[in-house]
Amino acid sequence: MTPKSVNRLRIGIDVGGTNTDAVVMEGRQVLAAVKAPTTSDVTSGIQDALERVIAQAQVSHSQIGHVMIGTTHFTNAIVERKNLSEVAAIRLGLPAAACLPPMVDWPTDLRAAIGGHRYMLKGGFEYDGRVLSELDVDGLAEIAKEISKKGIGAAAITSIFGPVNDDMERRARDILQSLLPGLDIVLSSQIGRIGLLERESAAIMNAALLDLANSTISAFEGAISTSGLTCGFSITQNDGTLMEADMVRRYPVMTFASGPTNSLRGATFLTNLRNAIVVDVGGTTSDIGILAEGFPRQASSTVDIGGVRTNFRMPDILAIGVGGGSIVAADGTQVGPVSVGHKIASEAMVFGGTALTATDVAVGSGVTNIGAPSRVTNLQPDLLKTALHTIHQQIERGVDRCRVSADPLPVIAVGGGAFLLPDQLGDLEVIRPENASVANAVGAAIAQVSGEVDRIFNLEGATRETAMAAAEDEARNRAIQAGAIPQSIEVVEREDVPLAYLPGNATRIRVRVVGDMEGLL
Repeated sequence: MTPKSVNRLRIGIDVGGTNTDAVVMEGRQVLAAVKAPTTSDVTSGIQDALERVIAQAQVSHSQIGHVMIGTTHFTNAIVERKNLSEVAAIRLGLPAAACLPPMVDWPTDLRAAIGGHRYMLKGGFEYDGRVLSELDVDGLAEIAKEISKKGIGAAAITSIFGPVNDDMERRARDILQSLLPGLDIVLSSQIGRIGLLERESAAIMNAALLDLANSTISAFEGAISTSGLTCGFSITQNDGTLMEADMVRRYPVMTFASGPTNSLRGATFLTNLRNAIVVDVGGTTSDIGILAEGFPRQASSTVDIGGVRTNFRMPDILAIGVGGGSIVAADGTQVGPVSVGHKIASEAMVFGGTALTATDVAVGSGVTNIGAPSRVTNLQPDLLKTALHTIHQQIERGVDRCRVSADPLPVIAVGGGAFLLPDQLGDLEVIRPENASVANAVGAAIAQVSGEVDRIFNLEGATRETAMAAAEDEARNRAIQAGAIPQSIEVVEREDVPLAYLPGNATRIRVRVVGDMEGLL
């Protein structure tokens, strides 16, 4: 076997609800890939995956240079209303926006799960950074007393137009910390974009997840250390790039979409296709997204997380209720959305169960050969034909909904249920790359470092070009601070939108750059 480069190997891990996928990679080569059951304690499942994939790759622990992890823990906590901390939601902006208090559009049960503590004070800025109203310092002191009395451990501070000028959010934070030294505080300007309610909601959710983030990252650290690895590790975030562990402790919401994002990034890596449609088939759903120049197309509008609208970076993903564990109707005319989910290994017919699933249909039709094919030989050919047609039709409709033009983009099939896709979806060719079933772990392993700027520039006395250059420089500096190699940084998104509804020559500029992580060339 060819000797592996010391400290140039990396491990990608994706911790899903059912399986934990892991790969060892060197350059563009996948040396080993495994699937292990996800465990409730997190640690043992990751440790099992690490030990198995390192053994399969036949490399030593000292040769691993970095571990990249994608996780759905924090998304699940919001969706399931579990493991959330109580939060004091503080908005600086009165007298503006008084009619819409914090969490006004939240589901009642989620608002109750984090305590429903909401406060509004004077403060905030205009779109161009001018003061809207002076900060109510006395009001903050009263809120501090109430936080202490109620035993609230975290606060989220949101100022009107905070991303344009974050001075008032920082002042409010400093005042609260001086009065309550142990209070965890999240600033909305460090998380969301311009929209007030969506940015505020993201900050509140982030504050509610801080305790869970700390325990989860500690579990990751324990799993890596127990496995005998001494290298560092990072977590993949919503846009397919990396965050250091300490950043995730502070900003867990940035990982909400890391699962589907990793699958899309893995798909582009495994196929060398930079523009394509990706269908990631899991046990219950199929996630469909668009690759644009090698990165997931970002949602241009608000994104719903657990019933709450947010506006931070998220891929534009369509989830349809068809997966490997989807229940098939007796006549084959309906497949899903009900699914056996993670119980497929015991409830699907080919694995000894009694439920007729999409996987059973695929095995019975000769599409794939897993489990015990003899268990589905008695299925009627007409049933198999109808059910398979139903599956293909549902996926094709989902793909058509995601297309933004008539251009015949290729479709990349990934995930454990990729065999459910036909070789052709309408006029689109379907590609199944090697290691497609662990594309999510591959996507984590090849993740880069990013930097982004999204704010409003006043172009009075300046030009669009100078403002765009300033935004690019700021984004590059943020990427370098996050660990990117300066020479590898490239601009992947550049957008400016004139804001005709605001006085003056105002323009919203958004720039995103990515670069390779230091030490993994």
